[in-house]
Amino acid sequence: MSDNLRSLSITLVAEPKQVRGFTLTQWRIAELTPGEQGDYVLRLQLSMTERAAYRFNLTSATPRLFVRAGFTGQAPKPDAITASQDVAAGWLDGEQQVLEASMPMAIQVWLESYLARHGEAPPEKRKKKHKGAGRAKETPTKEQPQ
Repeated sequence: MSDNLRSLSITLVAEPKQVRGFTLTQWRIAELTPGEQGDYVLRLQLSMTERAAYRFNLTSATPRLFVRAGFTGQAPKPDAITASQDVAAGWLDGEQQVLEASMPMAIQVWLESYLARHGEAPPEKRKKKHKGAGRAKETPTKEQPQ
């Protein structure tokens, strides 16, 4: 397997939840393990463009993995996994349901190794603001001959 791709097995469980007198089904990841032995097998592929997000995740108190599981309000159908909160946020913006789980230690070590091999993402440089930048300016116009 390549240095940026790992198989992960996921098992989901449904839990009834009471909300204002109604019973709803809430899904969660019961088990997430490296390998191909669970109900769903997804491939976690790392991307050079997400290195800053991976570092942010790894330095958090509890690193997480995020699973895209189909559209909100439907039975979950996991079809993608990421270690980037930025990617997961994009899925949520698209009205996809996103389940999350603690990142297994083996994946944390693999992710650290990936960052060590490919380097940390370069720090984002902020553009200097120029005087008057972002403000509309009135520009003189020439009279059009009639």
